[in-house]
Amino acid sequence: MKQAKIDTSNYRDHLSNVTETGKRIWIYPRIVIGNFYKLRTYFSWLLLGLLFGLPLIEIDGHPIFLFNVLERKFIFFGVTFFPQDFHLVAIGLLTFIVFVILFTVIFGRIWCGWACPQTIFMEMLFRKIEVLIEGDHNAQRRLDNEGWTTEKIWKKTLKHSIFVLLSFLIANTFLAYIIGKRELFGIILDNPLEHLGGLFAIVIFTGVFYFVFARFRELVCIVVCPYGRLQGVMLDKKSIVVAYDFLRGEPRGKKQTNEEKAKAPVAHGSCIDCKICVQVCPTGIDIRNGTQLECIGCTACIDACDEVMDKINEPRGLIRYASQEGIEQKKKLTFNLRIASYTFVLTTLLGILGYMLLTRNIIETTILRAPGLTYQENKNGTISNLYNVQILNKSYQKMPVSFRINEQGVNIKMIGKALNVQPGEVAESSFFVEIPAKNLKENSVKIQIEVVSEGKVIDRIKTKFLGPIL
Repeated sequence: MKQAKIDTSNYRDHLSNVTETGKRIWIYPRIVIGNFYKLRTYFSWLLLGLLFGLPLIEIDGHPIFLFNVLERKFIFFGVTFFPQDFHLVAIGLLTFIVFVILFTVIFGRIWCGWACPQTIFMEMLFRKIEVLIEGDHNAQRRLDNEGWTTEKIWKKTLKHSIFVLLSFLIANTFLAYIIGKRELFGIILDNPLEHLGGLFAIVIFTGVFYFVFARFRELVCIVVCPYGRLQGVMLDKKSIVVAYDFLRGEPRGKKQTNEEKAKAPVAHGSCIDCKICVQVCPTGIDIRNGTQLECIGCTACIDACDEVMDKINEPRGLIRYASQEGIEQKKKLTFNLRIASYTFVLTTLLGILGYMLLTRNIIETTILRAPGLTYQENKNGTISNLYNVQILNKSYQKMPVSFRINEQGVNIKMIGKALNVQPGEVAESSFFVEIPAKNLKENSVKIQIEVVSEGKVIDRIKTKFLGPIL
């Protein structure tokens, strides 16, 4: 059977939600509750629970997550990071970039359709509220086209009031990730005049979120988000995407009855050109044209097409998760060596980063010889060097600190009081290292200073000790 060629002459030359004159086409996506929609709903509940719940969880009186850019303080899974941990941040960023590239190459835009906050909020929260108040896609379109009746005013007021409240809740949640829940509650409960900066931030965040979910919507994915544009570079013929099986579906045509087949049989594919896959798309594209920038991999077209296939007694999977190569070669999607290899690399990268984060030292110690000084010869026959020490306590507890060198005859004499470093703070002090002159075989030797807290060695620092020229 000869396959009809899909017209791809101009669909990539313009956005699906914009007219030829540049006017935006408002999208009213049809909701089809299929297997994937149910799975996405359950998964979104989990993600929303984590998003709103994590800022409330504390470990030793500190939030489990904090991204305080202003004070340059970051907490991941209860572990505090400071500017001195920049190397870990750089490695983490590099790992994240590699992870995104490899993940997209093999799994396509699963992130966009299943876990992106924009998709979760829009499709699983705001969209559901809109359908509950205004009705399905046809009812919404009629409501927008009619004049301002009492019913329309009531529904629009109710919907946008809930949108504002949700945006306010989301804004407060994201602000809690930045400044912590205690500071946030202080802004909310105290006199607003005493927290004008925080109050202004909440108002701005609320306005931005409301605008995004009430008006901007799919344009975030199409215009603002760089990930959609990068996918064209990262995807290949073997990438798993939401795809239309054009070999099975083309040429498109109406499903014939037995009588019609007997009179004038027409050979065509499984696609009956009902366009329901277009009606359910939240970005308004026709997935049958192929992989497109606007596709967020939400699987709505899969559920819609499967429902139609059931009605016309055709096998499901005309639109499904597949690769272009798999469709062209009529291969089923399997967990092959390529997927296993990429998955292993992704898991290894995350494992290495996780190990580095979990095994990092709880203190950051810097020991340097005092500038401008070489060595001092003492009356007791020892040579001494003066060192300046700086210690950052990354833990949540006070940390008494002392120093020692495990070499016979070598002493450390602190200048001033013993160090007791407060949580999250930096303590500075100085000390002398004294080594018997007879023990020095060279004028510059390497020594290892152990940092001790409550009898445990928590850090080891190597430095140089200068003595007289022999």
